[in-house]
Amino acid sequence: MAIQRKHTMHHSTIVDADPDAVWTEVRDPMKVVKIVSGDAAKDVRWAEGGALERVPSRYDFTLVFCDGLVQQEVAGRNELERSQTYRAVAPTTGVDGYVATVRVRPITNDPDRSFFEWSRELTIADDADPEVVEGIIAMMEKQTDAVRDYFASPKP
Repeated sequence: MAIQRKHTMHHSTIVDADPDAVWTEVRDPMKVVKIVSGDAAKDVRWAEGGALERVPSRYDFTLVFCDGLVQQEVAGRNELERSQTYRAVAPTTGVDGYVATVRVRPITNDPDRSFFEWSRELTIADDADPEVVEGIIAMMEKQTDAVRDYFASPKP
């Protein structure tokens, strides 16, 4: 199967938590990686002086299935609109470029729930391993549901 060199994805869901509670969790990339990747990511950490309250801010993690180091940074954050954009700072596992934005919006007639959306654009390397790229895309397609499910289940 031929690989498209550019993938644009947009996923959204309703979350059973108020917008502020959801934003508190998803504005932190360390938490997001753990929520959406679970055991599929390891060594999740801030890098090069990165920190939650610093923008831009670099962080890294390793994809377990291919042992690929992912290097990203929070590139922008808007606290009032509950929006955060992050991007890849180095190519990895067949992905030359990656930009994503998460947003949390209120549901007007249901203040205890939120609308969560995740938009992404990937640029695939010419020499990418098709199986690795398909694995990454398949994983990303399930991540919005992982955020929804995280808020649906009781937290320890």
